Amino acid sequence: MHTFIYAITTGVWIALIILVLIIGACGGVLIGYTTRLKKSEKTIKSAKLEAEKIVNQANEEANLRKKELLNDAKEEIALLKQQADQDVKDRKSVVVELENKLNQREDMLDRRSSNLDHREDILSTRESKLDEKKNELEQQNIKVEAILKKQEQKLIEISNLTKEEAKKIIMDNVKESMKIEMASYINDEEAKARDIAAAKARDILALAIQKYAGDTISETTVSTVSLPAEEMKGRIIGREGRNIRTIESLTGVDLIIDDTPEAIVLSGFDPVRREIAKRSLEILVSDGRIHPARIEAVVERCRQEVEMSIREMGEDAVFKTGIGKVHPDLIKLLGRLYFRTSYGQNVLDHSIETAMLAGKLAAEIGENEILARRAGLFHDIGKAVDHEIEGSHVEIGVEIANKYHEPKEVVDAIASHHEDVPPKSVIAVLVAAADALSSARPGARSDSLENYTKRLENLEAISNSIKGVQSSYAVQAGREVRVIVNPEEVDDISTFSIARQIKEEIENKLSYPGTIKVTVVRETRAVEVAK
Repeated sequence: MHTFIYAITTGVWIALIILVLIIGACGGVLIGYTTRLKKSEKTIKSAKLEAEKIVNQANEEANLRKKELLNDAKEEIALLKQQADQDVKDRKSVVVELENKLNQREDMLDRRSSNLDHREDILSTRESKLDEKKNELEQQNIKVEAILKKQEQKLIEISNLTKEEAKKIIMDNVKESMKIEMASYINDEEAKARDIAAAKARDILALAIQKYAGDTISETTVSTVSLPAEEMKGRIIGREGRNIRTIESLTGVDLIIDDTPEAIVLSGFDPVRREIAKRSLEILVSDGRIHPARIEAVVERCRQEVEMSIREMGEDAVFKTGIGKVHPDLIKLLGRLYFRTSYGQNVLDHSIETAMLAGKLAAEIGENEILARRAGLFHDIGKAVDHEIEGSHVEIGVEIANKYHEPKEVVDAIASHHEDVPPKSVIAVLVAAADALSSARPGARSDSLENYTKRLENLEAISNSIKGVQSSYAVQAGREVRVIVNPEEVDDISTFSIARQIKEEIENKLSYPGTIKVTVVRETRAVEVAK
């Protein structure tokens, strides 16, 4: 019984505890819900406040932005209005200025109009005066003509000839007599002088050329070095270009290495330096050892060899011509001429040939043969250093000859062989003739086809430009031009003036070796057919 009661009591207590727990749990849940509900309401409220704050702030910023935009718009409108006002003012000023100019022009036109009116009045006055003078002159002319008619009538009565007939007879007689006398005198004198000079010159030149049978040589100094292979160009250049810099600095010659196969071109104004560079490169290429030390040794050796060759060739030229004692410096200058060319002709060979021809010419006319050879040998001595000293080779040659006390005939020949100054001695004339013979002989000097053709065209163009010329033809490889004139426009006397005019034009406008002969031909044909 007690156990049953204890059990019931225990169960009641357990039930009460469970009930209390359930009630407590429900109360906790209710409290938590209530608390969370209050927090949510509080959060919502704060969010609403924040939202209202943001909205208010946005409205304020919008109002501020609106005010700023309104202010900017007002400022821009004010600026545009100001600019518009300024434009209006500018345009008004331009219009005012134009109006002022128009007013000034109107005033000017008014003044000009008044001036013109004044001038018209003056001109009308002058015209009236001129009319009066004209009438007076007409009256005087009438009187003069009447007097002249009376005189002419008297002359006609005396001579039984009219005025026109008498005038024509006098003019025809004077013209014919003067024309015939002038033409006959000029033709006779020139024909005599031409025949005598041509005969003597032909004999003398023929004998001189016959006695000196020198070979005609045409040479060209080649400034190109051939290479055995293309790889040799790289060896000549060297590492970082040290070999080519060494060669150029030692020789004073520029090396041009381009796409030309197996060849190097040497460029330099001094022919002696170019020859030293050429010999040095040929030795270096054949030897194969190319470095700065070797280059320096080879260039020095070649320089000595070239100087020795220059002295030997100068001495040989003096020995060949037999001109006697010559200063050593002049011998060196003569030797340097071997490395100089003119139109492809070796200048030293040309000088020797000129000396021999001048000597033979001097012997034929009884002049000093040795002095003529000496002048002929030294006539182009200035070309040895004309690339180093300013001036033409003639001026330089005269200075050199005076420096080494050469005879005055030699100095005269050097100064006048290109007709820069008139010759003062017979020797100078002989040297000029020998120089022309040496350079003008066929094959003595080379000339490109282009230059040759251009020279022929220029010769014919110069001749055709002269008034009265009908046609012209360049013949004898450009050493003669034959001109045919129109016989109806040109008389016999005018042919001589046309020939001289063409000669002067050729001398002034063309550059050519030797001489060019100008022949003017005038032909009149009268043809009748017998039936």
